[in-house]
Amino acid sequence: MKNNVKEIEVKIEGKEWEKALDDAFKNKKKDLKLDGFRKGQVPKEVYIKKFGLESLFMDAVDTCVSSAYQKALKDNNLNPVCEPAVDINHICHDCVTFKFTVIEKPEVKIGKYKKLGIKKEDVKVTAEEIKKEIDQLRDKYADIVEDNEGKVEEGKTAVINFSGIVDGKELEGGKGENYPLEIGSNTFIPGFETGLIGMKVGEEKVLNLKFPEEYVDHLKGKDVEFTVKVTGIKKRILPELNEDFYKDLGYENIKTENELESEISKHLLEHKETDAENRFIDELLKKAVEALEVDLNEEIINSEVNRILNQYREQLQMQGLTLEQYLEFTKSNIESLKKMMEPEAINRIKVRYLLEAIAEKENVEVKEEEVKEEIKKMAKMYDTTEEEIEKMIGDREMVAYDLKMRKAIDILKENN
Repeated sequence: MKNNVKEIEVKIEGKEWEKALDDAFKNKKKDLKLDGFRKGQVPKEVYIKKFGLESLFMDAVDTCVSSAYQKALKDNNLNPVCEPAVDINHICHDCVTFKFTVIEKPEVKIGKYKKLGIKKEDVKVTAEEIKKEIDQLRDKYADIVEDNEGKVEEGKTAVINFSGIVDGKELEGGKGENYPLEIGSNTFIPGFETGLIGMKVGEEKVLNLKFPEEYVDHLKGKDVEFTVKVTGIKKRILPELNEDFYKDLGYENIKTENELESEISKHLLEHKETDAENRFIDELLKKAVEALEVDLNEEIINSEVNRILNQYREQLQMQGLTLEQYLEFTKSNIESLKKMMEPEAINRIKVRYLLEAIAEKENVEVKEEEVKEEIKKMAKMYDTTEEEIEKMIGDREMVAYDLKMRKAIDILKENN
C-alpha cells in the first residue's frame, strides 16, 4: 500500500447508531402499510417484530456514513484528493464499523523549473494579414442582391433546380428545388459548380459527371447525370470602406482607411500575443512537468478522468447531444472514451501538483484584498453583483487557490 493511502476504522455505536436506525425506520414507514394500520402509521415495535431490526441496517448506514467519514478525516487530520473507498467491517444491533480507504496527495518532488531555455516567440502583423481581415469583414457585411440579368460566375450564388440519375435510376437525395449554391464553395462533386458558370436565369443544362473515388462505397467512381436549371442568380455587393462601414463595425471614431488598418493591426497583434503567451506557458509547463517526480494512484487518475468526462458531457449538451448519443454515433463505449482521456487527466494532475509545489517553495501568498479585487473583476466581467459571484463560486478559497496558481505561473515565466 502506498504511503499516501490510509485505512481508517470508525465505529458508530450507542445513541448515534440508535438514532440512525430510528431515522431509517421513520423514512421507511412513510410508505409502509400493514393490516390493521393506516399507511405510515405502523409502530416501530410491530415493524421490528415482522421484519427484524436487520432490515433497517443498510438504510441506517446511508444516514450515518457521511458523518463517520467526516469524523475519520477530522480525528486523523486527513486531506483526501478523491472519493474514499468504504467498507463495512462489522454491523449488528449495537453498532456499525466502517473502514475508509482515504487517498491523500502523493509526495511530489519538484525538479528544475527555472532557466528552462524556452523563449517566447516574437509576433508581428503583416500588411497581407490586415488586408485579409478587412476583406473578411467586408464579405461578412456584404449585401446579397438579385442579379437575374447576369450570368453565373465564381463567387455568385446560383439558385437551381436539379436532379441526378445513376445507373438509369433517380439518385437518392440527389434532387432539389430553388437550392442556393455558392459557386466556388465546392459543396457539390467536382465539375458541378464549374459546369454552371456562364449560365443565365431560365437556362437548363445536363452535366455528365463522375463521383470521386473517395466517395461513399455505393457511388464512388460511378457516372452521374445531373439535369440543372438556373432559377435565379444572386451576387454579393461588398461595402465601401467609408465611415458608414466603420460604424457598422462599431468603430465610431474611425474616419479613414488608414485608421481602420491601424485598429485592425492592433487587434490582430493582441490576438497573436495572447496565443504566443499561451504557447509559451504551455511549453514551460510541459518542460517543468517532465522534471516532476510523483507516483499517481489509479484512483486519483480515475477521479480526474471522471471530471474531464463530466466537462465533456456538458459540452455535448450545449451542442444538443447526450453522451449516450455521441457514443452511439462514434460506435464507441464509455470505457474506451475514459481510456482516451487518461493522458490528459495525468497531465492536468501533474501540472496542478507542479504549480502547487512552486507556490509552496516560493512562499506564495494570496491576501484577502486580492480575493476581494478578483471577485470585483469577475462581477464586472459577468455584469452582475459581487454577492452573486460569491454565490456562484460557493467558496472564496477557490478564488484564492486560482490566484495562487496564477502567481506560480508568473514565477515560472519570470525565471525563464
